[in-house]
Amino acid sequence: MVITLLVSTFAVAFAVASIVVFIFHKPIDAILKRVVPADISYAWTRYLRFAIYVVGIGGGVRVWSFEKYLTAQEPYKELVQLTPDRWMLEIYETVIGTLQSAAMVLLVFFVFALIAVVLVRIFETRGTKTEDQK
Repeated sequence: MVITLLVSTFAVAFAVASIVVFIFHKPIDAILKRVVPADISYAWTRYLRFAIYVVGIGGGVRVWSFEKYLTAQEPYKELVQLTPDRWMLEIYETVIGTLQSAAMVLLVFFVFALIAVVLVRIFETRGTKTEDQK
């Protein structure tokens, strides 16, 4: 039963991460095309999508929390039973964990992208000012 739960949470986390990647694909691509040269922006986009999948699934599927279904827990020295309520709780925690992890990846990306866009604009305005002075 625990293996079924593990596979189910993996499938849910993969689906949630896929939705996040689908929603943010165009903004990520547009930002990277603006900041990074065109010949490598495709590779960076693919890498960021991969990172969203890996971190999202890793945050959603908490393998260490399945220990409670395999070993006796204190204080009663009994295994926790996988009831329908437990299943719903685990699936909910998987969705939330995946979204939180993917949001952290995107937050870090967008913070650095914002800094990069500001730097690109500064250098562009300096470049046009020097051309105007010539």
